[in-house]
Amino acid sequence: MKKIITGVGLCFAALLFMSVGGKEPSGGGTRQVRIGVAKIVQHVALDACEKGIVDALAEHGVDAVFDFQNANGDMNTAAQIANKFKADKVQVAVGIGTPMAVALANTITDAPVVFSTVTDPVGANLVSTLARGEKNVTGLSDAIPTGEHIALFKEIAGISTLGYIYTSSEANSISALALVEDACRSLGLTLVTQAISTSAELRQASEAIVNRVDGIYLTTDNTVFSALPALIQVFQAAKKPIFSGDVTGALNGGCAIASGFNYYKAGIATGNIVVDILAGKKPADIPVKFLTDPSESDLLFDLDAAKNCGITIPQRYLSQANYIFENGALTSR
Repeated sequence: MKKIITGVGLCFAALLFMSVGGKEPSGGGTRQVRIGVAKIVQHVALDACEKGIVDALAEHGVDAVFDFQNANGDMNTAAQIANKFKADKVQVAVGIGTPMAVALANTITDAPVVFSTVTDPVGANLVSTLARGEKNVTGLSDAIPTGEHIALFKEIAGISTLGYIYTSSEANSISALALVEDACRSLGLTLVTQAISTSAELRQASEAIVNRVDGIYLTTDNTVFSALPALIQVFQAAKKPIFSGDVTGALNGGCAIASGFNYYKAGIATGNIVVDILAGKKPADIPVKFLTDPSESDLLFDLDAAKNCGITIPQRYLSQANYIFENGALTSR
């Protein structure tokens, strides 16, 4: 699939022309740049990130041809996509999600690789420090305040036993598990975990854990979120609350509480990194980006899901939310 985005931005275009070594066509202007954008799996959060990347480049007047790819959660496919981008000589390769980013970084060494929504880029061996990029690789981390989330969950839902389902093959998920374990220890919570390998296993894992916990916490695990409705169905039936660390995946209802950064804005921030690289900045000179501004994060309360679980959301928290789901409808503030 290819999509052409055109724009003006003449000053930037001149820089872009020089940085990618393009030759001016006889009709004037600069040549298009080819950008490969690949995500590890399709779900609403990663789709929103992808759109943000496209919109950021358009906003800066970049004339780009995008090659969009989806690995469908399969690492062999991710490797094939990486080889395709390398063979096609994309000017920049963007990997959304840890496994996809790792596949690109391991394959492409002669072009910039930008990762997006990677929780632990150091643990994934994408960079050796958060202070700068690594050779041709840099990008954006989607690390979330896990401890704060679980403390809020304990306060509002009164949980004493927390469930956590994670993908055992993803470095992102293993790193997140360690943070969940630390938070539970400090808060005096009992943690019950269940590992999965593919999204097809999520329903069975949810059924195996639901009666052993008071509620479940979800970090930004792409495999889990790609099959989120299955988990929601199981926990709704058991009247057990869900706290999602990804608001985008909770917009259709089912998660009593959701808090996390805005994935569309994460895409915008990732796209801005791509713009800097096209303008001549070296990936090694670009620190790993984090979304720290409060305007880049969202807070959602699903009053239908909370009521189903017998939970009342305190007004002081409701007043802070920018999304409320009630009576089957989403309201933004």
